Amino acid sequence: MRIERFEDVIAWQKAQDLNINLRQIFDKNRDYSFKDQAFRAAVSVMNNIAEGFDRNSDREFRHFLYIAKGSVAEIRSMLSLARELNYIDEHQYYINEALSVEISKILAGFIKSLN
Repeated sequence: MRIERFEDVIAWQKAQDLNINLRQIFDKNRDYSFKDQAFRAAVSVMNNIAEGFDRNSDREFRHFLYIAKGSVAEIRSMLSLARELNYIDEHQYYINEALSVEISKILAGFIKSLN
């Protein structure tokens, strides 16, 4: 199947789900700098996939996928800290950590396919 729009990229779709989850979880959190950082990292995943896709170059797309992968790692780090600070419960942590790992694996496979 040929991907014709960045919206068709599975990692982008799952990153959108992760964004929605994080916004629902942290919406009322009063640690505004933490919340802002988590939101920026999450939206970075989606935006880097989109921007890289529309560059129409496998080399540039790979570059942006690596950036997106780094942002997923940042989200995992933020989730771990959120759990330690009791900003999220164990269930919320495991659901979103698993989703972020899945996104990272999809991105890694996508990067490998572009090599």
